[in-house]
Amino acid sequence: MNKDIVIILVEPQSPGNIGMACRAMKNMGFGELRIVNGCDRFHPEALKFAVAARDLLESAQIFPDLASALADCTLSVGTTRRHGKYRQEIMTPPEVATRFREQASVECRAALVFGREDNGLTTEELSLCRWHATIPTSDEYGSLNLAQSVLLFCYEMGKAGESPGGGRTIELAPSADMEGLFTHLQGCLKKIGFLNEQNPDHIMRSLRRIFFRANMDSREVIVLRGMLTQIEWASSGFDGRKRS
Repeated sequence: MNKDIVIILVEPQSPGNIGMACRAMKNMGFGELRIVNGCDRFHPEALKFAVAARDLLESAQIFPDLASALADCTLSVGTTRRHGKYRQEIMTPPEVATRFREQASVECRAALVFGREDNGLTTEELSLCRWHATIPTSDEYGSLNLAQSVLLFCYEMGKAGESPGGGRTIELAPSADMEGLFTHLQGCLKKIGFLNEQNPDHIMRSLRRIFFRANMDSREVIVLRGMLTQIEWASSGFDGRKRS
């Protein structure tokens, strides 16, 4: 399954970390790196630490934002060290590996997303990911080096057992389809006065978690968007004000 998992680094700040992440990926059999902005991957330090994984460094794809880097991915895990209101249901690397094996289909592309060395992923970036995960560490010092984190997750992905198989294979909707649904849903809910205009993300983050847990396929996304379109048509004369 490793060939179907991409590693995404969001705005990496150290060229050396990019090089070491490539080396970690190649050690564990991963071959596709995506970078969202960040520092120069061809910096001498990156080339130095990549060692024999320079081919991964040179073939890395660059994206302007995380949404575009995830567009063709069906499964995605955003890594984080912090817990909080919008960082719930956080898995460990072995749990992520098991979940990937259980839900991946033959043509399923998955992504492991790693954030900046100093501040990690933002809450908005994490909301783009289907699941969240962390590496349990000492309470005294919990910060891990970026390349170390990549290595640990890749190791767990590589040693996880094969899916037991059986049952119906679920072809989960890719990230681009899900983001289209969320955009449509937010617009519809604003129109009928359900969302707070000043802070729509508060409820939308909860709805994202609900829909991600549903593990929808593309047809189910189409059905829901058809329902939203009908709601928009039926509420065309509604002025947004709730009536008692």
